Amino acid sequence: MSSAPAARDLANAIRALSMDAVQKANSGHPGAPMGMADIAEVLWRGFLKHNPANPHWADRDRFVLSNGHGSMLLYSLLHLTGYDVSLDDIKNFRQLGSPTAGHPEYGDAPGIETTTGPLGQGFANAVGMALAEKVLAAQFNRDGHNIVDHNTFCFLGDGCMMEGISHEAASLAGTLGLGKLVAFYDDNGISIDGEVEGWFTDDTVARFRAYGWHVIPNVDGHSPQEVKLAVENALKNGDQPTLICCKTVIGFGSPNKQGKEESHGAALGEEEITLTRDALGWHHAAFEVPEDIYQAWNARADGAKAEADWQARFDAYKAEHPELADEFLRRLAGELPATFEQQADDFIAQCQQAMDKVATRKASEQALNAYGPALPELTGGSADLGGSNNTVWKGCKSISAGDASGNYIHYGVREFGMTAIMNGLCLHGGVRPYGGTFLTFMEYARNAVRMAALMHQPNILVYTHDSIGLGEDGPTHQPIEQIANLRMTPNLSTWRPCDTVETAVAWKHAIQRADGPTALIFSRQGLPCIERDDTVLGNVAKGGYTLLQTGEGQPEAIILATGSEVELAVNAARALGEQGKNVRVVSMPSVDAFLAQSADYQEQVLPSAVRARVAVEAAIVDYWYRFVGLDGKVIGMHGYGASAPAGDLYKHFGITAEAVRDAVETLL
Repeated sequence: MSSAPAARDLANAIRALSMDAVQKANSGHPGAPMGMADIAEVLWRGFLKHNPANPHWADRDRFVLSNGHGSMLLYSLLHLTGYDVSLDDIKNFRQLGSPTAGHPEYGDAPGIETTTGPLGQGFANAVGMALAEKVLAAQFNRDGHNIVDHNTFCFLGDGCMMEGISHEAASLAGTLGLGKLVAFYDDNGISIDGEVEGWFTDDTVARFRAYGWHVIPNVDGHSPQEVKLAVENALKNGDQPTLICCKTVIGFGSPNKQGKEESHGAALGEEEITLTRDALGWHHAAFEVPEDIYQAWNARADGAKAEADWQARFDAYKAEHPELADEFLRRLAGELPATFEQQADDFIAQCQQAMDKVATRKASEQALNAYGPALPELTGGSADLGGSNNTVWKGCKSISAGDASGNYIHYGVREFGMTAIMNGLCLHGGVRPYGGTFLTFMEYARNAVRMAALMHQPNILVYTHDSIGLGEDGPTHQPIEQIANLRMTPNLSTWRPCDTVETAVAWKHAIQRADGPTALIFSRQGLPCIERDDTVLGNVAKGGYTLLQTGEGQPEAIILATGSEVELAVNAARALGEQGKNVRVVSMPSVDAFLAQSADYQEQVLPSAVRARVAVEAAIVDYWYRFVGLDGKVIGMHGYGASAPAGDLYKHFGITAEAVRDAVETLL
C-alpha cells in the first residue's frame, strides 16, 4: 500500500500549477502562490469548512485572498479541492472569457468570495464578512442552536499592510472584537520595487496588538506544523481577531529567483521552471497532477458531510423557531418582505400630502423611519457623521464588541474602510448595509465605491452636504466634480432628489435594487416639497420626468435640474410663463434611471425637436452638455466654491432663478 502524499508534495501541486499557468500566459505573479502554498495546504486541508459542490452554502467559512495578484494560488486551490474550475480553466489563465482572470473576480468562478486586486480591500471585505457573521449569530442563534458559526480567513501581503485602508479596517475589527477573523500575513519582505526594508519598516506585531488583535509572530510559513499550531491557537481566541505573521520565501523553490522581486510579477521562464521542478522534486509535466495528489486534495466528501451536519442542525432549529428560520432564509436570499412595496408607496403618497420644507438629508431620515421597521436586515452606519448624515433612525441599536445584535455601526472617521467593509457585509449576505459621509469625502472611498459597482453589490451609499449649499465650511467640503464622477461609474445608480417625495422614491429604489450599489445624494439646506398630481408622482421613479410646464403641447424650451436647483428651475419657468412662454421643467433625480427607460419615454420627456435647453445644477457644468447639446446652456460651477452663507454663494456663482430665466430668454 502506497503512503499518502506528504504535505510538501501537496503544496508543490499549487506551486507547479501556478508557475505553469503564469508561464503559459506569459503574465502573472508566481511568487506569492509559491511562497504561500504551504500555509494554504494547512488551512484548506485541515481547517477550512467549505463544500466545493455548493459554494454558496450559508455556514461555510469565508476565504479571502487580499493579495489578489497571487490569484493562481486561489485558482489552484479551487481546482484541486473539487470546485468547478477545470484544468483547462487553469491553462487559460488571464485569457479572454476565462473564469481565471488576472485577479480573482467575484462571480467569474465558484468559490471566489470577493474581487481582489486593489490591495487592502480584500482584507477590509474580510472584516465586513466577519462582522456580518457576528451580527447574524447574535440576531439568530438561540440556546442549543448555533446556526451561524463560521470563520473568515484572509491572506494578505506587504502591499495590503502598506495601504492605509488596512489601518482603518484593522482598527475597527479590533474594537468590535471580531474573534472569528483570522488573517495570515505573508511576510516575505519583497514588493515590486525590491526589498521592502527600504520603505516599509513598521513593527507590524506591535501595530496590530495596539489595534486590539491577537498576534502570533514569527511563524515559519513553510513549516506545516508551525502553521497548524498557529491556526489552532487563533481559533481558541473568540474575543479578538488574530493576525498570524508568517515568514515566507517568495517564489519558494525557484533556485535563482526565490526571495527576489524577479519572482513577484513575471513568469519564471522555461529554463527556471525546469530547475524549480528539480529543486522541488516535482517530476511531472506541465499541468500534470498525479491522481493521488488529487485524491488527497479533494474536499467534496468532507464538504458534503459538513453541510449535511449543518442542515440537520438547521432543521432542528426550524422545528423550534420556525419564524426565525424563515426570516433567516429570506434575508440570506436577499428577498424583501412581500409587504415592502406597498408600504413604501403609501409613505411616498404621504410625503406628497405633507408638503413639508426640509433638507433632503432630513427627508432621508424620515424615509428610514418609515422603511426601517419593515427591514430588519437594514444595517446602517456613518463615518462619524451620524448626526449630520441623518443615518440614525428611531429603531437604531448600536453594534458593539459585547452586543452585536443591533443594526447600526459606528465606523468612526474611516470612509474608505467603511465602504469596503460594507462591501464585505453585502458579499456575506443576510444584512443590507448603508453608510454615510459628506459627498466630498466620497473621494476617500472612491475605489471601494467602484468595487461595489464592479461586483454588483447592492451597497447603499448615503452622501449629504451635496453642494456649495453647505455654506461656510468652504471649498474643502463643497463637492463640485463628485456627482459627475458617480454618474459616470458603470452599474452605480445615482440619485440627487429635490424634496421629500423624490427622497422617498430614491430610498425605495435603493432598497429594491439587487444588482448594484446606489448613491443617494442629499442637501444640507431646507428644500420645499413641490406639488405633483398622481400622474407626475408615478413618473418620479423613472429618474427623469416633466415636473411642470407653463403651457400646453410642445414646449418652447426645457429646463433640466436636480436636487436643490429644481426650486430655481421652477421659479424661472413660472416667471417665463408669466411672459407667455411655454417652458417645461424636467426634474432628473437619477440620470441612469431615466436612461434605462424606453426611447419613447425619453423622447416624450425631452423632445428632440426642442433645442432650447438649459440645465442647472450646483456642480461642475460639463456633465450636462450631453443633454442640452453644445448650443444649450448650463448654469453651475466652473471651479471650486468658497466659504460664505449658502445664499451668498449661490448669488456669487450665478446659480439663481434669474440666471436660469436669462439663459432661456437668450436661447429663445
